[in-house]
Amino acid sequence: MISVEDATARLFSLVDPMPVEEVGLADAMGRVLARPIAANHAQPPFAASAMDGYAVTDLDPAPGDRFRVIGEAAAGRPFAGTVAIGEAVRIFTGAVVPEGATRVIIQEDVSRDGDRITLGDALDPSTYIRPAGGDFDAGFRLGPRRLGSRDIALAASMGHSVLPCAKRPDVAILMTGDELRAPGQDLAPGEIVASNGYGLAAMLGAHGAIPRILPFARDTPESLATAFDLARGADLIVTIGGASVGDHDLIAQTAGTAGLDLAFHKVAMRPGKPLLAGRLDNSTLIGLPGNPVSAMVCGVVFILPTIRLMLGLDPSVPTVERRLGDPLSENGPRQHYMRARDLGDGTCAVDARQDSALLGVLARSDILVLRPPGDPARAAGDVVTAIPFPH
Repeated sequence: MISVEDATARLFSLVDPMPVEEVGLADAMGRVLARPIAANHAQPPFAASAMDGYAVTDLDPAPGDRFRVIGEAAAGRPFAGTVAIGEAVRIFTGAVVPEGATRVIIQEDVSRDGDRITLGDALDPSTYIRPAGGDFDAGFRLGPRRLGSRDIALAASMGHSVLPCAKRPDVAILMTGDELRAPGQDLAPGEIVASNGYGLAAMLGAHGAIPRILPFARDTPESLATAFDLARGADLIVTIGGASVGDHDLIAQTAGTAGLDLAFHKVAMRPGKPLLAGRLDNSTLIGLPGNPVSAMVCGVVFILPTIRLMLGLDPSVPTVERRLGDPLSENGPRQHYMRARDLGDGTCAVDARQDSALLGVLARSDILVLRPPGDPARAAGDVVTAIPFPH
């Protein structure tokens, strides 16, 4: 067995960054900006009025001052002339501030009679002019990141209609086992519902991949060989089940026959010990244990960081610190990822049941408490490291 750190390093060495493709703004939500983009112009590109009112040249107007209205400026329709002392231009929010104007008197502070305005008794001191480049200048850069709605709005205001994004990794998910049946099917004795592949597909799809669930493979070399043929061309192949060393665990053997260059098999962790990985033709293959909790935990610890690396993002697994609500016994020789609930007050409750088949426990958990190999017994109140469980 190798350590989690060693397995992570070997797995990362098996993948390459995804190529870059141009993506329209309407389709860019959740995509990863692959390289920096620069603003094509300043924002705003001109000095603009922040309110409806009157543009004047007087920086220190006084109540009762009068001005002659010489024109109008609206958004998209600038005033062509120059404003002189004693003159005003009717202006609306977003319009170009006319040449010569130094402030905007809001309409609430003005009374108008024909082409004359008179300032009221309580003038707002603000100038209500948004300077050119007040948000950002031409050349302002937006760096690589996973794009949210605010990033897309910013990119649009920078003058970009399409964005250079990392191609989403194609992930083929293969669930294996004679006992598997699809959700909703009736179960005969000895059969179980396949679940972990659907959970992994949801997790990976929410974090930038394109998951595709392959037909179930039976526990025969022929069925597995057919499944590997269906998976060819994927950036990442994830198998679930059959990765251990029992008589019916055939993933390593069948993948080896298909040309797998094995990087490692078995990791000193629980759950997830039988994990394997390697290269199969132009794809990276990750073989997960069949127990549903094992598969999902390995998804958090290994597969999501790998997807992030392929997309050009920081692959580090985020961690938090929490205080234990109850004591824990000494940990064994494998790194343990214990299902727990974050109580919201800086403490956590580790579930008493840690069996890797218990999806109900996993569904109630929102963090994984990390126990290093040989971690000593812990008392209630001790601080531990935990991994937030992603949606």
